[in-house]
Amino acid sequence: MNFISTMIKTHRGGQFTRQQIEKIQSQRLNKLVNYVRHNSPYFQNLYADIRENFQLKDLPATNKIEMMKNFDDWITDSSITIEKIEKFTQNTDNIGRMIDNKYLIFKTSGSTGNPATILYDRQNINTSSAVAAFRTFARKKDFQTFMKNGKRTAGVFANYGFYLACGMSRYLQLKNPGKQNKITIDVNAPEEQIIKELNEFNPSMLSGYPSNLALLSGFKELTIHPDIIITGGELLTDEIRKKLTDKFHCYVQTHYSCTEAGEIACECAEKHLHINEDWVIVEPVDQNNQPVGYGIRSDKVLITNLSNYIQPFIRYELTDRIIVHNEKCPCGKNTCWLEIEGRTDDILIFENDVSIAPMSFYKILEEIKEIARFQLIQKSRHQLELRLTAEKRAAAFVKAKKELTNFLASKHITGIDILLSDEPPQANKVSGKYNHVYKDFS
Repeated sequence: MNFISTMIKTHRGGQFTRQQIEKIQSQRLNKLVNYVRHNSPYFQNLYADIRENFQLKDLPATNKIEMMKNFDDWITDSSITIEKIEKFTQNTDNIGRMIDNKYLIFKTSGSTGNPATILYDRQNINTSSAVAAFRTFARKKDFQTFMKNGKRTAGVFANYGFYLACGMSRYLQLKNPGKQNKITIDVNAPEEQIIKELNEFNPSMLSGYPSNLALLSGFKELTIHPDIIITGGELLTDEIRKKLTDKFHCYVQTHYSCTEAGEIACECAEKHLHINEDWVIVEPVDQNNQPVGYGIRSDKVLITNLSNYIQPFIRYELTDRIIVHNEKCPCGKNTCWLEIEGRTDDILIFENDVSIAPMSFYKILEEIKEIARFQLIQKSRHQLELRLTAEKRAAAFVKAKKELTNFLASKHITGIDILLSDEPPQANKVSGKYNHVYKDFS
């Protein structure tokens, strides 16, 4: 399916009735399952007892740990192996480049388990682009202004490694080297550098993690005038939404996405996150993978990406907690919409009121390959405690302490005692929520 065809189908999909949505989901699911049965050794075995006229609930759920263990059998192109990918990704110049001129490679964090390696084929890339083109903007007038001002986009994300935001941005730059309307700024760069680059570029669209943008908005030196702000990666709270609106005097919105499924849901003008149901199936489930009803918070989510044929994600487990609504939205869309219990880690404040957004620590620690899972807790303005899971905890801690100390020093924060906890990373015993970075003192 070429780009034009995908664009047309995605545009039409945004206007589907409920009956049409359910029909296209069923057609695309059947086509995908038929393909994996013939091209993925892993799914051939997994679906050996699945009858031809199956229902979605008949298909076994899958998860990251199991799939990564069987990576070479999971992939539908036998010429691609995890060994080949690891060799390719050792060269950071390959960020945004296609392996064998076929697939983009992205990596996810290992903070909630094992990290995942994700491949995008051209169909999946085209689908992501089409959804972004037609469904990113909650309000039509913001899209029109954005287009009028040259689509100048600045993202403040991790501008290193094979992360989705960084990799896709570089892919587009390499594809259109003459265009200078999109930049990615490293979220962990010094604030003065981030501010300087943003002021010089003066984006029409500003994107980034809510907590980082909230901190940047406190600097009077930042004088940009974006037409729209679109956040991601964390929960956009009402407080941060208002803070960004007051600072930049523009519309602020968010979205729900992940590397495995792409753009899962896009926000409308009613601030409802509408699921892109023509391209992704979202199942809110309990701990035993049993469906929960509309309006009920799930324990996790099973997602099915209907456009990725090289690396099929079918009933794939995400640890997000969501509530799906089927009542008609005042915006007029016929898709179901959801609420998500997103990441709500704390901004850590040190001496002289220096504030660091949680995603800065998150991106440092997830880069340390020896760490399987982590939790950073601020015990006082002078002390941090690191809980981690690793095969060699002591060695992993030494590396983590060095990286954290160097990062804090770059922010002129010194004298911080960083301790290794005897406790493993764990969810809150009362709420059940898992926070990566939080403070534990008054």
